Amino acid sequence: MVDPAGTAAGRGDTGTVDPADVAVVERQLGRPPRGLRAVAHRCPCGLPDVVETAPRLPDGSPFPTLYYLTCPKAASAIGTLESSGLMKRMQARLAEDPGLAEAYARAHALYVERRDEAAAEAGLEPLPRDMQSAGGMPGRVKCLHALVGHELAMPGTNPFGREALDLLPEWWSDGPCVCGGPDDQAEEDA
Repeated sequence: MVDPAGTAAGRGDTGTVDPADVAVVERQLGRPPRGLRAVAHRCPCGLPDVVETAPRLPDGSPFPTLYYLTCPKAASAIGTLESSGLMKRMQARLAEDPGLAEAYARAHALYVERRDEAAAEAGLEPLPRDMQSAGGMPGRVKCLHALVGHELAMPGTNPFGREALDLLPEWWSDGPCVCGGPDDQAEEDA
């Protein structure tokens, strides 16, 4: 299980991201990150694994995924869960369990609330309140990557993110997904 203590203090310190973290996220994604606002969670290895992104990209287009999972090892492990049929089983439970549906709707509301706060902090127009949040919330289970990212960034808020997280192996146990800093990159390229 991932320790929620890995949550970054970034929610109160958005707008500036350490250049070393930006470099790590770029290597994780294989491209420059777009709309990066903060590191929302750090992997037990110490590197960012979830970032908070602006609700609008630099060109103004909507980007509803506030918490973006960046670690390729975590993403791969989550992909294995998705291909196992877990989302279909979660979706069935969502339809059958009113308490679970209520908790999932609450997760959606918290996500949208934080997304609106992030827009205000960045001086951006908020996204429409009825726009999807992430991962299919509130009525569908569509993307475990988004739900796990939400749970890592806001521990205890997303029931399906927590469930998926608890099923994941310790993706960090054999070392970080990428080297940690610019000096490490030179060693990695050697």
